[in-house]
Amino acid sequence: MWWLWTAYAVSTAGTWLAFDAFPMIAILVLDAGPAEVSALAAAGLAVGAVLAVPLGPWVEVRSKRPVMIAMDLVRCAAVLSVPVAFALGWLSFAQLLLVSVVVIAADITFTAASGALVKALAPPEQLLRVNGRFEATMWTASALGPPLGAAALGVFGPVITVVANGISYVLSAMALRMVGPEPPAPAKAHRFSRADVVQGWRHVLADPVLRRFFANTLLVNGLIMATSPPFAVLMLGELGFAPWQYGLAFGIACLGGLVGSRVVHPLVARFGRDRVMIVAGALRTCWPVGLGFVHPGVGGLVLVIGVEFVLILCMGVFNPVFATYRLERVPKDRVVRVLSAWSITSKAATALLTGLWGALGGLIGARAAITVAGVLLLATPLLLPGLKLFGRSPGHLA
Repeated sequence: MWWLWTAYAVSTAGTWLAFDAFPMIAILVLDAGPAEVSALAAAGLAVGAVLAVPLGPWVEVRSKRPVMIAMDLVRCAAVLSVPVAFALGWLSFAQLLLVSVVVIAADITFTAASGALVKALAPPEQLLRVNGRFEATMWTASALGPPLGAAALGVFGPVITVVANGISYVLSAMALRMVGPEPPAPAKAHRFSRADVVQGWRHVLADPVLRRFFANTLLVNGLIMATSPPFAVLMLGELGFAPWQYGLAFGIACLGGLVGSRVVHPLVARFGRDRVMIVAGALRTCWPVGLGFVHPGVGGLVLVIGVEFVLILCMGVFNPVFATYRLERVPKDRVVRVLSAWSITSKAATALLTGLWGALGGLIGARAAITVAGVLLLATPLLLPGLKLFGRSPGHLA
């Protein structure tokens, strides 16, 4: 597991170092406007998700480590084409869009294969601890990567973080080669068919507990991500915060995810997995509405840091517990298809809601759009599976 974690750590560090690199290149190099930048984000998510649809059943019957290495190399080649084109003076908006689509499709495939590999390699009693370590790594990278990336961009130019991201994929592939042998892939019992493509969704929708979690996570993640562009407009435009203040607020807040991922194991040991998962899942929706009350000055910046810190803290607790629960609930021969379906739908929903909230922000203003999303989030805990929170020992949701 150490080499698998190393691969995840280096690729995640590269991804967060290059956070928002493509929109910044589009703005700084190609003079793209707000509509083009929004299209780059939404179209990349939507088209990449569609391309990833048939990959789930294809990966299911193959060894996961070679697939992950291949996806690392595909992502490396795609992202490194950007600095090459920039150096030659050939870079275009169409290329950024194409690279974004390829990377997102490869991301979905890599993530699904890695989830199946984690389940195959980690002992069941260690699965929560392993997922907690991955979650802590992600939030550490998200706290450090964007500020360091912005500083590197200012010193070395607009494509330096893309180069670093490409190198991180090579290092990830090298680490994956060191991962020990995995259990053999299931034998392919029949030829590829359309039914294989939708099997992941069928399994999720047939499971009453996973179905409710599916709806809940789609809406929660989609609404949170959809408010990111309006919130950037609000802070950097109307309220006059400097870009470094915006980045600093996000970086500090991400430390909440690191704290959450470190305390999740003691919380589960004391209160039980189900209770921790449901309570953290409900609490993570309570805070975004506060972002609608941000005002200029130090007080407003402190409010942003506080709201996002607590939000990400709750996510840092919920995410590894839920990831563990989902892996335990899904049979081994369905893991890749379920995770692929989940990721594809999540990215498509985020793309749709991002576009809708961009239009809503244009109609009613950024602050009002953020507030509407926050109010809607308050209702999403109703989609969580029912559970008696008190007087129950740890166990499975039913």
